[in-house]
Amino acid sequence: MSGAKPIGVLGGGAWGTALAQVLASGGSDVLLWARNTAVVEAINARHENDAYLPGRPLSPLIRATGDPAALADAGLLLVVTPSQHMRAILSGFPALAQPLLLCCKGIEASTRQFMHEVAREAMPGSPVAVLSGPTFAHEVAAGLPTAVTLAARDEAQARLLADVVARPTFRPYASDDLIGAEIGGAIKNVLAIACGVVAGAGLGQNARAALIARGFAEMTRFGLALGARAETLAGLSGFGDLVLTCTSESSRNFTLGMGLGEGRSAAALLAHRHTVAEGAHTAPVLLEMAQARGIDMPVTQAVCDLLAGTRGVGDVVAMLLARPLRAELG
Repeated sequence: MSGAKPIGVLGGGAWGTALAQVLASGGSDVLLWARNTAVVEAINARHENDAYLPGRPLSPLIRATGDPAALADAGLLLVVTPSQHMRAILSGFPALAQPLLLCCKGIEASTRQFMHEVAREAMPGSPVAVLSGPTFAHEVAAGLPTAVTLAARDEAQARLLADVVARPTFRPYASDDLIGAEIGGAIKNVLAIACGVVAGAGLGQNARAALIARGFAEMTRFGLALGARAETLAGLSGFGDLVLTCTSESSRNFTLGMGLGEGRSAAALLAHRHTVAEGAHTAPVLLEMAQARGIDMPVTQAVCDLLAGTRGVGDVVAMLLARPLRAELG
């Protein structure tokens, strides 16, 4: 796009690289920042990121850098960092004023803050929006059809940003429910671990379907208590993302749950991971926030018990099945 400002992407993992690829597919110049010098060199020299997105040739419109100051001229910054490191990474950048589009999902463990709250503290001069929805990086990078929620406090701002990042196969839907979009993206990671446990333990498809439905009830209870709208939670960033991550081994959180269901310890499973399963960080934080508000979240409790090693799979299944019978709604 001659004369147009480049779009910046903070994060050289699979998701950051996939977003860079889809943006470049529309003719945008993309500047991707990564801490890993090998990733920077591979993108610039060979147009590939074999470390995180192997087998996918990248557009020559994507350039990579390890210099935070190089992002100063970008018109928009997509923040695609692990949620627990986002504050530190943003704090290492010079003060910026361009909009931040947060593409990471989770809750900061040390502060119990959502990503948009963290970003506003770390980069107070930048407007903040959130992009969330059912998105596997390898499918987005391949140009397969994808739809997401793009939320900002001002829906007009969300629509402007949607126009910038929309592509023929990448369709953002604007929303002004920032907290709703964040809650769906954070909680679905925890519930995907639970569904992975069902698969790993061989508990069957009936159990997985029931768990998705009851997990969505937990997501809704928590979201409404924090001011989210029910229609957002039932949309792409909530139920849509929940279905994707709870039904596929392409989900890092689902495969973590599979390992737990097979009887392996969380410590062993997490020690050998190349990428982050955000649900492992989010689960205990989410449970503390729910308990402080009196919100019943038994599936989240079960995941926390498994991650902490305080209960085995058989125990948590028995606990869930032994809960008192109740009306489905209410």
